Amino acid sequence: MLSKILSLDDFEVAARRYLPRPIFAYVSGGVEDNVTMRDNRAAFNELGFVPRSLVNVSGRSTARKLLGHEYAQPFGIAPMGISALSAYRGDLVLARGARAANIPMIMSGSSLIRLEDVCGECPGSWFQAYLPGLEDKMDALIDRVGRAGFKTLVITVDTPVYANRENNIRAGFSTPLRPGLRLAWDGIVRPRWLAGNLFRTLLGHGMPHFENSFATRGAPIIARDVDRDFTGKDHLNWKTLERIRGRWKERLVVKGLMHPEDVRIARELGAEGVIISNHGGRQLDSTVSPLRVLSASVALAGDMAVMMDSGIRRGTDVLKAIALGAHFVFVGRPFNYAAAVAGEAGVRHAVEILGGEVSRGMAQLGANSLDELNPGMLMRIGGVRAPGMPL
Repeated sequence: MLSKILSLDDFEVAARRYLPRPIFAYVSGGVEDNVTMRDNRAAFNELGFVPRSLVNVSGRSTARKLLGHEYAQPFGIAPMGISALSAYRGDLVLARGARAANIPMIMSGSSLIRLEDVCGECPGSWFQAYLPGLEDKMDALIDRVGRAGFKTLVITVDTPVYANRENNIRAGFSTPLRPGLRLAWDGIVRPRWLAGNLFRTLLGHGMPHFENSFATRGAPIIARDVDRDFTGKDHLNWKTLERIRGRWKERLVVKGLMHPEDVRIARELGAEGVIISNHGGRQLDSTVSPLRVLSASVALAGDMAVMMDSGIRRGTDVLKAIALGAHFVFVGRPFNYAAAVAGEAGVRHAVEILGGEVSRGMAQLGANSLDELNPGMLMRIGGVRAPGMPL
């Protein structure tokens, strides 16, 4: 089957056939009118390359150093909630695939597998937290992450309230999932998923729970009456991040920033890195693509690592982001689909596809290292522009 998967988008086509409709809708959908999701792709398409010719690129390398570690590629796996609902033991599958390929994987705080299990098997993984709204719960979660052995903590800051994900409601998806005839039918008509994931999980590990929202176990993924156990977070502010910086002694990355001034504040509070992100178009609709604010963010970041996600589907997208100043990028949905349709082999295949595109793109641009990429290799087709970019 993998021989027919030639691009990351091919995984989405395969996952649509494999996953029950509510779960596919949860993974694939954005928010409200999907304006932000469309701009995430449109921004990349507004840039074209200006390649150099007759450059000896036989010694080119896609390796990239980030936060003290040299990775084989300039991209990693973004955090994705409840991945184990798409793929059997999904978080572990993603972490194993990342470890085998020597790229970073960020484990989501909205995951169904204990963070200790993932870090114990794949200690190079990062952990992404949605902060509880109460300080004692926040402290307990941070301490738990540290005891598990994670060395990089990613704090997501763009979720003060729940997003208006109408597509989830229309498709019958909720968290927790509500048992009923519609949900049962959606599983029955996808027997491969039903046998290969749901029944296999229930028989081997019992009912999945939200394992990592707090320092203690959370709600089950399927329940009729229980509410998902998240406290209000709309009161959190920069003092919250300052407090976390004082408690967390390892590497701290702030995810979900879009305004360059917020990047500056994160730098001043001592973060080692930021991920410019609009949550894959899943929070505030009509938020612009991270690519549009990338250059301005890099200008205020100082020596922090500036990363980005949202909308990356091709190696050319990776190269455009790096040319505009990103140190690294993260990719979400395609790896979720890859894990769903082919497990760890699917994740490794996705890495090979994207890494091959990056390497070929570098050769055709005339670049031997990622450090050689710069705005002068790009030309503005639409509305994205950076200092030094040709008109």
